[in-house]
Amino acid sequence: MNQLFDAYFTSAPMRQVFSDHGRLQGMLDFEAALARAEARCGVVPQSAVATIEAACNAELYDPVTLAQAIATAGNSAIPLAKALGKHVAATSVEAEKFVHLGATSQDAMDTGLVLQLRQAVGLLDKDLARLGDSLALQAERHAGTPMVGRTWLQHATPVTLGMKVAGWLGAVDRHRQRLREIEPRLLCLQFGGASGSLAALGEQAWPVSEALAEELRLNLPEQPWHTQRDRLVEFAGLLGMIAGSLGKMGRDLSLLMQTDVGEVFEPSAPGKGGSSTMPHKRNPVGSAVMISAATRAPGLVATLLSAMAQEHERSLGLWHAEWETLPELCCLVSGSLAQALLAVDGLEVDPERMVANLERTRGLVMAEAISIALAQRIGRDAAHHLVEQCCKRAVADGRHLRGVLGETAEIRQQFNDAELDRLLDPASYLGQAKRWVERAVAEHRNL
Repeated sequence: MNQLFDAYFTSAPMRQVFSDHGRLQGMLDFEAALARAEARCGVVPQSAVATIEAACNAELYDPVTLAQAIATAGNSAIPLAKALGKHVAATSVEAEKFVHLGATSQDAMDTGLVLQLRQAVGLLDKDLARLGDSLALQAERHAGTPMVGRTWLQHATPVTLGMKVAGWLGAVDRHRQRLREIEPRLLCLQFGGASGSLAALGEQAWPVSEALAEELRLNLPEQPWHTQRDRLVEFAGLLGMIAGSLGKMGRDLSLLMQTDVGEVFEPSAPGKGGSSTMPHKRNPVGSAVMISAATRAPGLVATLLSAMAQEHERSLGLWHAEWETLPELCCLVSGSLAQALLAVDGLEVDPERMVANLERTRGLVMAEAISIALAQRIGRDAAHHLVEQCCKRAVADGRHLRGVLGETAEIRQQFNDAELDRLLDPASYLGQAKRWVERAVAEHRNL
């Protein structure tokens, strides 16, 4: 990624996981664990393990030199294994014989990636949990704060800010559940050797596989998955969904921040959201990241879906398409989460503006309440037609709906002034909004 934008679009911890150092260390952790596992099974002499382990330190290797070799070798594990062998041989020629024994390049790369993904899952779960806690607090705080509900970007009926936030919370909590469910399938060892049969290790192949999985604390799958990429693609799909839900949150926030709406704002800070030319601007810079990630993620998920139809026992090009795509997805989602946390933690709310916006259409947002109540007395079709005519007259005359209703004989026959005032009060027409908040928060706290 371009370093100019890294701090804006990704989080520092996730960038570190998928840095060159992180990628190399993941593969080297596989190589060290392989030596330990094979020593446990008597395939490798115990005396070779310490030397191999000592060389499995990413600090010993130059990413620039390896990058140049990758351009010729076709993957990162081939030049790394050669460089590892040289480091080991410098201390023990005998130990060098047992480096990478029985494994293939993809074993090191895929298992190294899985080790990185384990760290990524931990970071994602932590941030989703924190975001859920913040959303729960905001949902409870604003459970009774009425605001305009908007459908098709037009004023609809009243809702509460807490209800809107509870919707965001529910999605975040479902993603945490999905993340937990996916872990056993995702965090699996890749170890199959040249074509997946582990023939090079003979009868010791299965014991070594079991020992290697234990060493790395990974699940041992039913067989190697060199060209069966559903585990990674399932995770990519989840990342895409997380990005989408955060993008929805960012979209809502940015719309609520519009000058003409002005109901909810990202927290202000020196230099945040300004313009290079307009001193008055307060731009939704966090929401921009959330929306951007949600826009970019589907294409990356599609790339991984497209790369699933891999040939036979080892893929040409399709596997290669994954190498940068999945890490980029992880980094994008991490950046979106970081911005969501900043926004929700410091959410600034203007309840007075919400009340003003509820009144902006001069009572029209309460037309449904009048129509529903009237329908119980004169029938649905008649009530709907009558209230619709009153709404049209109010708009045409630039008057409040209450005044038009109060002078309409058919309405006066059914409701007195107190009843009309109550029916036109947004706070009396919030339905199950508080219940939705209570349920979302309760489910969050039981997660």
